[in-house]
Amino acid sequence: MGFLSAPPAVDKREYWGFSLYDWANSGYVTTTGTVLFAPYLTSVAERAACGFVGTSDNPCHTNLNVLGLGISPGSLAFYVVTVATLVSALFLPVVGAIADRMSRKKLLMCGFAWAGALAASCMVFVDGGRWQLGALLLFIGNLCLGSSLVVYDSILIDIAPPDQRDAVSSRAWAFGYAGGFLLLLVNLAVVTAHDALGLSQSTAVRLSLLSAGLWWGIFTFFPFLRLRNRPPTNIVQVRSGSLVRQSFGQLAATLKHLRTYKMTMLFLIAYLFFNDGIQTVISVSSTYGEKQLGFETQVLIATILLVQFVAFFGALAFGRFAQRYGAHRTISGGLVIWILIVIAGFLLPERQIVPFLAMGMAIGIVLGGTQALSRSAFSQLIPKGREAEYFSLYQAGERGTSWLGTLVFGLVHQLTGSYRPAIVALGLFFVVGLALLVRVDMRRGIDEAGNSQPTVV
Repeated sequence: MGFLSAPPAVDKREYWGFSLYDWANSGYVTTTGTVLFAPYLTSVAERAACGFVGTSDNPCHTNLNVLGLGISPGSLAFYVVTVATLVSALFLPVVGAIADRMSRKKLLMCGFAWAGALAASCMVFVDGGRWQLGALLLFIGNLCLGSSLVVYDSILIDIAPPDQRDAVSSRAWAFGYAGGFLLLLVNLAVVTAHDALGLSQSTAVRLSLLSAGLWWGIFTFFPFLRLRNRPPTNIVQVRSGSLVRQSFGQLAATLKHLRTYKMTMLFLIAYLFFNDGIQTVISVSSTYGEKQLGFETQVLIATILLVQFVAFFGALAFGRFAQRYGAHRTISGGLVIWILIVIAGFLLPERQIVPFLAMGMAIGIVLGGTQALSRSAFSQLIPKGREAEYFSLYQAGERGTSWLGTLVFGLVHQLTGSYRPAIVALGLFFVVGLALLVRVDMRRGIDEAGNSQPTVV
């Protein structure tokens, strides 16, 4: 397992602590966010609205009443993610600004992680017609995940020098896929064998949701024990006052001067678009497979397991490509593959498992690599002392908190009554993101931010 060991010049204890937080939160991201909760919440909402769970042959067309608005049960989960991310746009930058002023970053990160893990564990109580509870817990879980990742991503800069960040980021993502794969494998066995275990399928799913929350919470103790705290550096001086007031002042100063870092801003905008596409494809894949293509839950879990397995090696391979060709060109190549994936998704036939699995393998190849290298590439473009605050802006388009993609997907589904045009509409995000990314001059951006130039970018 030498290919997963700590790269040169990186402290082994901190490397493992950093990598194991990806392992920890991936249990929630994979089991809950990617596979089980969206279709499960959809079924709960359909039962409340129509009195039965919709299928591809007999869909539920009765809307829920949410604050006087008619909401399609099939779009509920995606609207919740949208609202959570809109709130994140205001909340996460403040978290980042506070983190840059704290000497105990890891405590802030782990505190949000444990709060999110508690919400995720409570999803075991979402049953019957309790779609409101499910929506609330999904909102809290996504908000806490995004908050913890703001701090977590900024720690990459603390523990890895510029030439090693692609390797550390890619290997941590690989650990995440390994952890998500193992937990999902157990949950596949529980859901598949629910009759033999004396459980209903609903109970098996809810126990799997509980396991994801516990996994997230328990494994968060490893980064808490292994990561070191560091004093803040190069803090922008703002007016005196409470920590929160100072943090708002720092945020305002950063947004005001963001235009000074033109390549950083351009990369952020490109990332917002293409990562919204990635995150939306991930979050809607199970619902698309079940409601549009007619696959059972067991098939969906098995497919996601395949994606996780392939993504483990895909993340490592993209890290190797980045060392040779640079992160910028490697990410661009990955986006071309993403465009082909959503086109293929639109054309997938119903109940044909081989094409569905082939698309899953393609997703696995590019999934971890594009995300891991985006994180390490962006870290090169951040001015010193503002790492967490800039990563809070980055997190606006990070996994599980995308908003524009889920909004478009939900609206297209509501307008057309089909998920096929909704899935192909996501191709626009990859096209725009790629068009902006190719305009980013990484060398210029690193110089603008005042950082050291790595050998290959």
